[in-house]
Amino acid sequence: MIHYKTTEEIEIMRHSCLLVGKAHAELAKVLKPGMTTMQVNDMIETFIRDNGAVPSFKNYGGTYPFATCISVNDVVVHGFPNNNTIKDGDIISLDIGVYKNGFHGDSAYTYAVGEVSNDVKQLLKITKESLYKGIEKARNGNRVGDIAFAIQEHTEKKHGYGVVRDLVGHGLGRNLHEEPQVPNYGKRGSGAKLKPGMVLAIEPMINMGVKEVYQDEDGWTIRTRDGKASAHFEHDVHITKAAPDILSSFEEIEVAEKANPNLTWCHD
Repeated sequence: MIHYKTTEEIEIMRHSCLLVGKAHAELAKVLKPGMTTMQVNDMIETFIRDNGAVPSFKNYGGTYPFATCISVNDVVVHGFPNNNTIKDGDIISLDIGVYKNGFHGDSAYTYAVGEVSNDVKQLLKITKESLYKGIEKARNGNRVGDIAFAIQEHTEKKHGYGVVRDLVGHGLGRNLHEEPQVPNYGKRGSGAKLKPGMVLAIEPMINMGVKEVYQDEDGWTIRTRDGKASAHFEHDVHITKAAPDILSSFEEIEVAEKANPNLTWCHD
């Protein structure tokens, strides 16, 4: 069942979505080699709670033990924070969810730490571009398949990347995961019809190599089958009668990312 939000609910939800971006920006200011992903997790959890919210992911499904998902290099999503140190040349996909005033915000961003290869820079650039290609199709009267096709067209068909099939975007609201599912691959004109009041978490998960993935024994961590890098970017998008309304924001993240000498900007 798809849950449509009122104008008032959208504005409450916007606050949660923007808080996720602010949490990302706090990390983007300080992320560097030598930090552990557990330090990142603890820093983000403290920031979320200090701002009167709760981490959406913590104890999700009764089994996810951390406040964030931190996925390094070949980890696609759902990576467990740990005491391993972040190294020069790593890419870090950080997925954050917050719950405040009855609604969730959910956004992911991939950071390049230190010097990374041109191939990795290109992967991050194209994956982020594909997110906006998908958002452009998130319009009243279109269908979920139009979003999916736009993402697949830009990443897989134009650039030869692997579009993960096993994991998809989703509706968002009072629940972290709502209908409809939003794949990153598919046919134009297929899937649920987009109508005002819907909120979608659109999140391309794109592999440098093959599309196939596997799950670690922890029951959560998802890795690329060939061990090559994966990138992940996510926005929360409100369907309106006019243009797509992006509730989350990368603006503060990008400012901090560009200013941090320990991060590589990949998006020109």
